[in-house]
Amino acid sequence: MTEGVDAVVIGAGVIGSSIALELARSGRRVVVVDKAGGAGHGSTSASSGIVRFHYSTFAGVALAWESLHGWRDWAGHLGHVDPAGTAGFRRTGMLVLDRIPGASAAITALLDEVGVPWEAWDAAEIAARVPALDPGAYGPPAPVDSDAFFADAHGSLTGSFTPDAGYVPDPALAAHNLAEAAVHHGAVLRLHREIRTVAEEGSRRWRLTTTDGEVLDADVVVNAAGPWSSRVNAMAGIGSDFTVTTRPLRQEVHEVAAPPGFEPTDGEPGVTIADPDLGIYIRSAHAGALLVGGMEPECDPPEWVEDPDAADPRPTVPVFETQVLRAARRFPDLAVPHRPLGIAGVYDVTTDWAPVYDRTDRPGFYVAMGTSGNQFKNAPVVGTLLRTLVDAVESGHDHDRDPVRLTLPRTGTVVDLAAWSRLRPVADDPPSNVLG
Repeated sequence: MTEGVDAVVIGAGVIGSSIALELARSGRRVVVVDKAGGAGHGSTSASSGIVRFHYSTFAGVALAWESLHGWRDWAGHLGHVDPAGTAGFRRTGMLVLDRIPGASAAITALLDEVGVPWEAWDAAEIAARVPALDPGAYGPPAPVDSDAFFADAHGSLTGSFTPDAGYVPDPALAAHNLAEAAVHHGAVLRLHREIRTVAEEGSRRWRLTTTDGEVLDADVVVNAAGPWSSRVNAMAGIGSDFTVTTRPLRQEVHEVAAPPGFEPTDGEPGVTIADPDLGIYIRSAHAGALLVGGMEPECDPPEWVEDPDAADPRPTVPVFETQVLRAARRFPDLAVPHRPLGIAGVYDVTTDWAPVYDRTDRPGFYVAMGTSGNQFKNAPVVGTLLRTLVDAVESGHDHDRDPVRLTLPRTGTVVDLAAWSRLRPVADDPPSNVLG
């Protein structure tokens, strides 16, 4: 059967579902195709769901700050009650430790420019506010089986604290909320289906076929397929002009019991921490537990994968020991379990760790890729960004020559969408981790 629609969104993760919602709200007939059995069952389900504002670009900070306002009013943003429940936001504040004094000065200047409240913490303030944490300087990060890892502290750390940061405890539920809201506005979900072919033909500009034989003709296609996005681009003959490339990267996040003194006595979650000095991040999980993930330090070889479907979803002992022993260095009273507990997922990572939200050189084909690891937090606004871009380009605007500018609806900040262009220049030393 051939069905004609206005837009096909490939991928029902938190990004694809956000885009589908805004396209459907604009009156388009939208079909979302995903190989998984539910919205958010892919990379989104492995996200730590952290909402933070430390980015190295004005546009990155502005988008994250705008998104916070959406998370605070998540039910209002959705405009629809999901029978499965509504994802919530937990405000913890986030402490980003400085590997060297003043290391975050350029980022905190951007926080000031955007209007994000922040505080400078010295070692004494860190010890007072997070007494379970050792503020000693141990970096740069070293393998946990090396002598350097066990060396004494060579100084004390400072950091910057953003009190409004936090996390969303159930990222998959957030994606489900967006998908259900999109369905409420007329979008159709095609789950357990994989895209087999993408070609410029048919009664509309694009014809897609799925593994169950369905044919979809659409004027607009948005590739939000996460780690599979490069594969989808290849099907469509897209990507030869991209200056920014993506690769699937396997990542692990581990769960441990919180150390004494980290969880306040009233049961509220402890401060979220980014620790470039040791190469880890930490946030509260359910009561009495922490999640520990890696920040891609140079001493840890990245685990690139050729086939995202073949990646093992189970945590491994070597990565578990690396991340949790680093956490124990920062929290001396942290108990290290004998067996790993956690989850592994596959990220879609760009050359400079920033996403690509853009048109392509083929009419009607758009991409929202390279989003894994740092764009979950922007789900409340990414749909608006893509819908604004699609509206402009489909109306004849030349985004490549004259980039579209978006006035963010909640904060009023204006961002230039060229920040996420497929054609952007990549520095000789681009950011090498998720804090890019």
